Amino acid sequence: MGSRRKARECALQMLFAADLGGASVRPDDLVRSYWDELGEPEMDEGAREFATRLAVGALAHLEELDDRIRSRAEHWRISRMAVVDRNILRMAVYEFLHEQTPRTVAINESLEIARRFSTYEATQFINGILDAIKRDLDRERPQEDAVAHPDEEPPGDDGGDQQAEGESKVASSQ
Repeated sequence: MGSRRKARECALQMLFAADLGGASVRPDDLVRSYWDELGEPEMDEGAREFATRLAVGALAHLEELDDRIRSRAEHWRISRMAVVDRNILRMAVYEFLHEQTPRTVAINESLEIARRFSTYEATQFINGILDAIKRDLDRERPQEDAVAHPDEEPPGDDGGDQQAEGESKVASSQ
């Protein structure tokens, strides 16, 4: 597993903890306790920084992220989504809006994490919502300067995309 995927998994764990802790959780305390108690000691500094940036950034922009998700999650309230699923969505949408990661890479990484931490149905749900948000953003502001990190599969490379039966590939929907 690449260090960026591991970083995303760490960020997901921090977001999960923050979600369960509610408004009383301060991001700096969350990050400190995560890295002190649960963090991967062998993780390189760049990956730790990326994980922290994803978690803290998603928490700082929660309302914006939830509004984007809500706009594409027909008949679903954010509060009724599984905790893991809504935080995978939040993390990916944060990455869409505030990182230079190609959007297709963020979606593929989110699906891989969902396959590990959630259900088959959740991967389809997450893929549908993220694909719709990606299309919206591609119309609003094309992502021309995004470059995949060397640790990630570049967009359009099917090498790492183990697609589940019946699941649409993001890149093919364009």
